Amino acid sequence: MSYRHLNSSEIAALEANGCSSTDWQRVMVTDPFSPERYRRSHFSGDVKLGAATGTILRDGKIPMPAGVYNAVVHNCTIGDNVFINRIGNYIADYNIGDNVVIENTGTINCSGSTTFGNGVEVAVLNETGGREVPIFDRLSAHVAYISAMYRHNKDLVSSLRALIDKYVESRRSDRGEISHDVTIINTGTIKDVYAGPYATIEGATKLENGSVMSEQADPVYVGPNVIGQDFIFMAGAKVDSGAVAVHSFVGQASSLSRLFSAHDSLFFANCACENGEAAAIFAGPYTVTMHKSSLLIAGMFSFLNAGSGSNQSNHMYKLGPIHQGVVDRGSKTTSDSYILWPAHIGAFSLVMGRHVSHADTSRLPFSYLIERSGEAHLVPGVNLKSVGTIRDAMKWPKRDKRHTSDKLDHVNFNLLSPYTVSKMITGINLLDEIEATSGETSEVYSYQGLQMKASALRKGRMYYGLAIDKFMGNSVLKRLEGKTITCDDDIRRHLCPTHESGRGEWIDLAGLIAPRDEIRRLCTDIAQGQFKDIEEVNERLATLSRDYYDMEWTWVAENFRYWWGKDVYELTVKDVREIADKWCDSVVRLDKMLYEDAKKEFSSVARTGFGVDATSERSRRGDFEQVRGDFERDPFVKMVLDHIRNKTALHDDLISRLPC
Repeated sequence: MSYRHLNSSEIAALEANGCSSTDWQRVMVTDPFSPERYRRSHFSGDVKLGAATGTILRDGKIPMPAGVYNAVVHNCTIGDNVFINRIGNYIADYNIGDNVVIENTGTINCSGSTTFGNGVEVAVLNETGGREVPIFDRLSAHVAYISAMYRHNKDLVSSLRALIDKYVESRRSDRGEISHDVTIINTGTIKDVYAGPYATIEGATKLENGSVMSEQADPVYVGPNVIGQDFIFMAGAKVDSGAVAVHSFVGQASSLSRLFSAHDSLFFANCACENGEAAAIFAGPYTVTMHKSSLLIAGMFSFLNAGSGSNQSNHMYKLGPIHQGVVDRGSKTTSDSYILWPAHIGAFSLVMGRHVSHADTSRLPFSYLIERSGEAHLVPGVNLKSVGTIRDAMKWPKRDKRHTSDKLDHVNFNLLSPYTVSKMITGINLLDEIEATSGETSEVYSYQGLQMKASALRKGRMYYGLAIDKFMGNSVLKRLEGKTITCDDDIRRHLCPTHESGRGEWIDLAGLIAPRDEIRRLCTDIAQGQFKDIEEVNERLATLSRDYYDMEWTWVAENFRYWWGKDVYELTVKDVREIADKWCDSVVRLDKMLYEDAKKEFSSVARTGFGVDATSERSRRGDFEQVRGDFERDPFVKMVLDHIRNKTALHDDLISRLPC
């Protein structure tokens, strides 16, 4: 952009409008320049002013001419068609893009060399330190997971930190930046903050040392009374209604609102947090807490639904808050639940009541952990037939609010995967060991201080078996879907793995489900300096996400003999027919369990409180049906019945294509 000095007539016109400058020779302008667009303002230092020819629609309806009014501007570059008005203190050392609105704001200042929140160390999980994660505006949940949880590998942590530090330095500047099409109104203090395109900052109290990574496709909103200090808000984030984020990272399309308070915490894609408090948590994708009385502290979560009054403790009044806990993906904590860390809760589990026994149920996913009369009881596998579990798995993909084309967190939504299925296989073996140790005639079994009824143990084993049959069979049917099958050799050719990776144990890397060997290979490459920058690490993680289904089949092929008694290379047409039959049976049985579980929501007990002033059961039932609807017409119930029909049709299609 071409700038020029002001001429004497322009300076005179500006001064007539109440403007002043410590040195008019340091104020540069572009053509066309309109002095009437600058009133009651003071300019100091080196100031560059873009063209102010347009009109701003304030509140979308009140036209205001672009320009600078009632402001003190020091060492700033201001773009075209910017509207600045009523600055209580000053704007200093900032580059301001085109089409920006800044009105009724106290101070906007860059204090010197800054990285805008990049490189801030967040003391996640352990409040006393040891697992600090440096946040930056390209941080993914998976890189954060490695940074926090792989401290045993010093070379890895050191090399990863070097890559992050390199990126952080690339963001360093002694000038703040407010990018184009940003709106800042009714705000207190903005200091050392980068504001990306199309961001809206409205009524915030204080933002200090941070980045607002807004973009046109996925703008960021920062609302009234928000306090942000040492923070990064990623694309699509919403921080609103008095939320406080100190030493915190708010991931893509995540929301903190309604007085939610967070310090030293990480929130990744699509988290939703209201009213409560978070301290030193690692909130993987889809962590949800909505209630005033809930405290999440020193824990690692993902796909969590925290009930009202959910709390944890990270110290036992001895050496301080040094303990941490892990709640694997998809779990729920009920109202007034409590867990004393350290503890490890298995995937897709439900926690009810108070638990102080430091339970580790990681090998028994889909379980209930319940307090009864002061004792902790474990009900393994029962969540596999819970309507809530399936509804959650269905709603998560639909609730992905990220509109950016650059999704940093790679989220695998699958309920059944090598990660959960391998745990269920291990769980069956564990239940067998527990039963064998105490004897088959025992009425109650004990595991890590948890009580388990004999009936619960055996049902849990049955639930796990059905789910594994479903996953394994579904993998075979999907592999053969649409394929021509004329003989046994066709089956073996179609079932041959196409990806060399996938064998062995799988892990959940904060939303990304991947083979442990691949993560180890990634970590080795980082430790040995094989990556030139952090973007190459992110691309490797993206590749693992894209290759998931091919690697999943490699895992299924590896474990097929263990579960079915035959390698996939040995399967015949007869075997596939038997696998399809068993798969269809497991799907239908599990779906019928879901159907029966859903029916409880329409029982006579569930109708309590409906038709309060009704005089007959018929009237109460009518009120219930008007509010809740009819069971058979319920969308979820219809989905379950449709699922049974669709999967049966898939089975019948495969059977019809098999040679006799």
